[in-house]
Amino acid sequence: MTQTETPSAPPRPQRLALVTGASRGLGFALARELGAAGWHVLAVARTTGGLEELDDAIQRAGGNATLAPLDITDDGAMTHLAQSIHDRWGALDLWVHAAIHAAPLAPAAHLDPKDFDKSVACNLRATAGLIVRLEGLLRRAEGAALFLDDPRAGEPFFGAYGSTKGAQISLAKSWQAESARIGPRVLIETPNPMPTATRARFFPGEDRSPLADITTEARRILATAGLI
Repeated sequence: MTQTETPSAPPRPQRLALVTGASRGLGFALARELGAAGWHVLAVARTTGGLEELDDAIQRAGGNATLAPLDITDDGAMTHLAQSIHDRWGALDLWVHAAIHAAPLAPAAHLDPKDFDKSVACNLRATAGLIVRLEGLLRRAEGAALFLDDPRAGEPFFGAYGSTKGAQISLAKSWQAESARIGPRVLIETPNPMPTATRARFFPGEDRSPLADITTEARRILATAGLI
């Protein structure tokens, strides 16, 4: 992890938000809005350039961040991340899970095995691993986890993405039910359609003018969840 040079991240009890998938799209916007609202953002993504752009945006808004250019499907890296959070801050107030692998659309009978395996690894297995690693940290802070639904399961040509994203949300709902009394709070929000790069791959040539503004949607989701 690399700490932004200025300002340095103060120790807890400042609110600490881990955002996985923070380098682009809605994850980027959510991380930026959290930083602007006074959260210290621990931003995780594979794309270093996107994380650096996020860092600049958060600093311009008066916030601060710690950057972690990591792959959430790397078990060793995620174990190290969770241990680093424990050693440095002791607890975690919020986890926003925006990381996703969006495989190309294809008929179910023609799914590419490599793309399907990547979808399972990122959208489902990595999510399960992060829940295991982060639950204790979130519980110590009486914190919350935020998942973002995209109900595509069962739609034509969405076999890889729809099934694994649907499985991710099913897992989150199980965790939500299990932790209702003991914490952490598990929140599931459904964003309105937005002009993200992921959507552009799914719907090339779509008229993007009616789609929701990404920044506005990020603010709506965080406000609805009571996080800003």
